[in-house]
Amino acid sequence: MKIIVPMAGMGKRMRPHTLTVPKPLIPVAGKPIVQKIIEDLAKVCGTGIEEVAFIIGPSFGAAVEKELVAVANKLGAKGSIYYQHEPLGTAHAIMCAKESLEGNCLVVFADTLFKADFTLDRNKDGIIWVQKVDDPRPFGVVKVNDENTITDFIEKPQHFVSDLAIIGIYYFKDGVNLRSELQYLLDNDIREKGEYQLTNALENMKQKGLKFEPGQVTEWLDCGNKNSTVFTNSRILHFMHEANEKMVDDSVVLENAIVIQPSLIGKNVTLKNCIIGPNASIGEACTIERSVVSNCIIQNNTTIQNAVVDNAMIGSFVHYVGEAKDLSIGDYTTVI
Repeated sequence: MKIIVPMAGMGKRMRPHTLTVPKPLIPVAGKPIVQKIIEDLAKVCGTGIEEVAFIIGPSFGAAVEKELVAVANKLGAKGSIYYQHEPLGTAHAIMCAKESLEGNCLVVFADTLFKADFTLDRNKDGIIWVQKVDDPRPFGVVKVNDENTITDFIEKPQHFVSDLAIIGIYYFKDGVNLRSELQYLLDNDIREKGEYQLTNALENMKQKGLKFEPGQVTEWLDCGNKNSTVFTNSRILHFMHEANEKMVDDSVVLENAIVIQPSLIGKNVTLKNCIIGPNASIGEACTIERSVVSNCIIQNNTTIQNAVVDNAMIGSFVHYVGEAKDLSIGDYTTVI
C-alpha cells in the first residue's frame, strides 16, 4: 500500500500559525495533523504500508521534509518527498508523485481528520469516502444508485444534486491506472474551474467500467481554519479520553492547579494556581500561572500568566500576560 498526501497549500486561512510551519504540521491533540491522519489510515489499512509520499511546496524547507520522512518511518514505511510548484488542482497535485502511483494507493488530503471503525477492502476497484453535509456547494459530491455504487462525480455544484460530500480520502486498487488517467487530463489540458480536477479522472475511470463505492466515516473533522481546528482538537481529546489513553505526562508539575478532562498536558509543563480544561491541549515545556485555560491548543515552550483563554490557538515560544486586577466591586454590578 502507498499513501499519497498532497499538502502543498499555503494554509492562508490558518495564518498567522502557518507563517512559520505548514498547516499539516500544526499540532492537534499533541500530534501534527498529518501524523494523526497517517496513523489513522494505518489502523484501517492493517499491515503492508510500504511508502508515504508527501507532495509539498518547494519553500517548506529541509526541517519540514525531515519531520515528514520521520512520520512515515515511525510506521515502518519509506517517506518520499515531491514538490508541487504551482497550485493547479487536485489531479495535478497527485501527479507530482507519479513515481509512487503503483499498486494499491490511498490518497488523502492533509486537512481531513476522521474517526472510523472500518477495515479497508483492498479488492474493490475504488472507494471514495463521503459525508453528508448541509451545504454541498464548496465540495466535490457523488451520486449513488440502489446498489450503493457511485454513478456521478460533480465538482462544487451550485445547484443541489447530492449532499454526499467527498471528504478527501480515496482508495485505488491500481495506482498505475490512476496515473494514466491523471496524465490524460494534463496532456489534453482538461480543466474545470481553471484547475485539473481529480473528479474528472474518476469520471473517466467510471466510464471505462471501474466501480467506485462510497466509504463512510463515523465523524469527519475539519482543520481548515482556527475555529474548526480548535473544535477538532476537542473531539480528538474526547476520543482519547474514552479510550482511556494517558492524558497528563508524569513530568507535569501541579501547584494548586486543576486539570479538567479531557485535556492533554505534555512533558515538563508547570501549572500553578490555574484551571486547565476541558478540551485543552498543552504542548511541552509550557508554564501556565494564575489562569483559566479551556478549549484551546497551546504549542511548546509558551508561558501564559493572569489570563482567561478560551477557543484559542497559541503558538510556540509565546509569552502572554493578561491583566491582573485589584478589584472592589459592589452588588448588582456587571463588568465586561
